[in-house]
Amino acid sequence: QLQLVESGGGLVQPGESLRLSCAVSGSTLDYYAVGWFRQAPGQEREGISCISSNGSATTYADSVKGRFTISRDAAKNAVYLQMNSLKFEDTAVYYCAATPWYSDYVAPPVNYNGMNFWGKGTLVTVSS
Repeated sequence: QLQLVESGGGLVQPGESLRLSCAVSGSTLDYYAVGWFRQAPGQEREGISCISSNGSATTYADSVKGRFTISRDAAKNAVYLQMNSLKFEDTAVYYCAATPWYSDYVAPPVNYNGMNFWGKGTLVTVSS
């Protein structure tokens, strides 16, 4: 049973950056894909990015492509989301999620609905 804990959210101005962390315990991430999702007030949850079991493959939503970067650190059993050039519309609660995954070289699609384990989220607010 995996436990995921997000951190790194906060209040930033448009154009600034944040780095979210997802610390994982309960098992090594070696055989899991991990994704970042977000949910803004009054909106449905949106898939942002996913990364394959060994980090060699990634997927991104069009809304964040070129601005956000997902990565993982096997030694720390953690996954990160570097968010640059933040916009007002990036304001949301950000969640990381994980699922057992079959491939090191294929990442789940960004809106993959088979994630088994979820964190409780971290709030990102972009405001001037």
